Amino acid sequence: MAMSLAGKTALITGGSKGIGAATSLLLAKEGANVAINFSSDAAAADALIEKTGAPERCIAIKGDAGSVPDIEKMVAATVEKFGQIDLLIPCAGILPMKDLEHTSEEDFTKTFNLNVKGPYFLAQKAVPHMPTGSHIVLFSTSLTTAAMVSPPYLLYNSTKGAIEQMTRVLAKDLASKGINVNAVAPGPTATELFLKGKPEAVLKAISGNIPFGRLGEPDEIASTIAFLCSAASKWVTGQVLRVNGGMSL
Repeated sequence: MAMSLAGKTALITGGSKGIGAATSLLLAKEGANVAINFSSDAAAADALIEKTGAPERCIAIKGDAGSVPDIEKMVAATVEKFGQIDLLIPCAGILPMKDLEHTSEEDFTKTFNLNVKGPYFLAQKAVPHMPTGSHIVLFSTSLTTAAMVSPPYLLYNSTKGAIEQMTRVLAKDLASKGINVNAVAPGPTATELFLKGKPEAVLKAISGNIPFGRLGEPDEIASTIAFLCSAASKWVTGQVLRVNGGMSL
């Protein structure tokens, strides 16, 4: 399969930590130029760039991935440095635990801004700089199809339902430009954010709901993203790929 990304340029929001960081590292390893967006931790972004082993092919861009003016700056900085954008990966997101009763208007606005508005307008601003053969990989969650979802996931799942519809319709919209649009929908993944504050018993219970009996690893999600960014997936578009070890079937 044609997996090399040499000469391609990726813009990854939330690209300095968790799944975003694993994706930044892998795409850089595969030869891509990588623009890594971060929200506040410049040191983590800089350390990640050094870790790629190819700092000359990477830049760090500070910005709020839910802000249209900041999104415009990210796109402009990436194009100024690398000339175009071939791979667009809106990884930034938040997971508030809010059921209907406990969701404030502020919660709703903040979550939809980052999880939905950000990817929507990132695509809008980036597409004029994306040539034929480019790829957009959005982020959903396996919880959108899980049989058992607790009420506190209401707000989060609502945003990811929007992402799945965006994936379907954008794929049709952008096919005429030769741009593939897909989404990954990870299951529970052992990122620092996911593990934080969870007792061992809780993690064990979550793992018990996965046929393989363990959490996913960030690099396993990143590998799927790399596939969806490569020429090997050129006949795949409008799809939501659930990367969860069989958690939801």
